Amino acid sequence: MALRDSPFENLKVPLGWAAALALVAAVAAAVVLLVLDRGDEGPRGANDAVRGGFETAAAPVGGVFAAPVRWLGQLSDHIDDYFFAVSENRRLREELARLRAEQDAVVALRNLNARYEAMLGVRVEPDVPLLTARSVSEARGPFRRSRLIDVGSSRGVEVGNPVINEHGLIGRVVGTSGSVSRVLLVTDVASQIPVLVGRTDARAIMRGDGSGNPRLEFVRGADALEVGDRILSSGDGGGVPRGLPIGVAARGIDGTWRVKLFSDRGAIDFVRVMLFEDFSQLANGQTLDAPPLAALDTAPPPTPQVVAQIDDAAGRRRAEEERRRLAEQERREREAADARAREAAAARAREEAAAQATPEPAAPQPDGAEE
Repeated sequence: MALRDSPFENLKVPLGWAAALALVAAVAAAVVLLVLDRGDEGPRGANDAVRGGFETAAAPVGGVFAAPVRWLGQLSDHIDDYFFAVSENRRLREELARLRAEQDAVVALRNLNARYEAMLGVRVEPDVPLLTARSVSEARGPFRRSRLIDVGSSRGVEVGNPVINEHGLIGRVVGTSGSVSRVLLVTDVASQIPVLVGRTDARAIMRGDGSGNPRLEFVRGADALEVGDRILSSGDGGGVPRGLPIGVAARGIDGTWRVKLFSDRGAIDFVRVMLFEDFSQLANGQTLDAPPLAALDTAPPPTPQVVAQIDDAAGRRRAEEERRRLAEQERREREAADARAREAAAARAREEAAAQATPEPAAPQPDGAEE
């Protein structure tokens, strides 16, 4: 039977009284539990049973009342996480921007260090003093190709010094001041460098025309040049050392021979100036002017074994020379005998021919026969 159909349907209990009674009952239950939990007073089994029954009955009610509290706690955690995530995201963005700037700086320093190592690893043959410099500006035009570098005459740079990078020749110094020098690139129209073909050793002149690939002119020799041949400096004229790498030969669209420059493989920002004047600086003049056997007085005396080997070699050489002399003398005597035999045979032949050509005189006839 439903409550609305029971005799208590019209029973109305004031809300305040109901709340007061519930509060009193709760306080009373709490007091009873405190009294029962005072210690060892009273029967232990009875207390446990009462407390267990109360906890069993109050557990669902406590779970119901605790659920909103948990929900509120979780909601508060979510709100805190949201605002913390916003601030954390902002902090991480700032740190990421800072790290990206540091990464860019590290990459730039790594590339710069790699260029420094490549420049320091450049070795030329013959051994010419090198001076590292940096390109500070560039002058470009329809036919003009030059650069300024941050070293000058105060560091020993002179007009005509070759300039290279880690890949090959890029030009020559055409002007200097105390701290700055001007480099004329090989692509400038005023640049003319004697070169050679590495495969055939053929000579040519590499002339700049303002483009990125200089022309090869006055190539000597038939079939002396093929596509892909290495082009090196020839050293002719003494302005540039022999053997500096320049590029490879290629055919231009106009059919002329051109050079693909090795220096175009990287940026021309760091260069090395070769303090090269002429080939006289590559050797000691006193050493060249010394007599050929000037150093024999300083050599130690030969050992008996070496003396024996020298004497044996000298005896063999003299015997071989004597054998060749006798063979040559015998050959000459044989040729002379053959020549004399040929001359004698020729003389006999001439005598026989002369005898046959002379007519025999007629025999005298008797007198009676004439009548």
